[in-house]
Amino acid sequence: MLKVGDKAPVFAGIDDQGKKVELKNFRGKKVILYFYPKDNTPGCTQESCDFRDVISRIKKKDTVVLGVSPDSVASHQKFKVKFSLPFPLISDEDHKIAIAYGTWQEKSMYGKKYMGIVRSTFVIDGNGLIFQVYEKVKVKGHVDAVLNTL
Repeated sequence: MLKVGDKAPVFAGIDDQGKKVELKNFRGKKVILYFYPKDNTPGCTQESCDFRDVISRIKKKDTVVLGVSPDSVASHQKFKVKFSLPFPLISDEDHKIAIAYGTWQEKSMYGKKYMGIVRSTFVIDGNGLIFQVYEKVKVKGHVDAVLNTL
């Protein structure tokens, strides 16, 4: 997993609108890059809606929010519309972004091991450096902690 002070891995992905999104496009702004396991699941929906609910406060701090999950562009489109999410959701079906950020890890449920996203958030400063890392995020209170970091 990346640490505070590390250079944020550059990435390019396709968002919910089918547009290419690259980290380099946000130079000079802070970026909240949050990784979540799956659209339309309770924790992921809550986390996304929590970011939605404070987006005006985030924008006042010259910061953008980008969500990343392995879901398809079509899934992201439906999820974004259903919950009126005002920020891009990036499809990472090949897991390249998650691997670069160390969030694609072995998980276990009911004794079965599988690979998946470990819910994590990275705050990246305007120079492309990791400013804050939140690993194994618990949804309740997370967005408030991120806001306090800004």
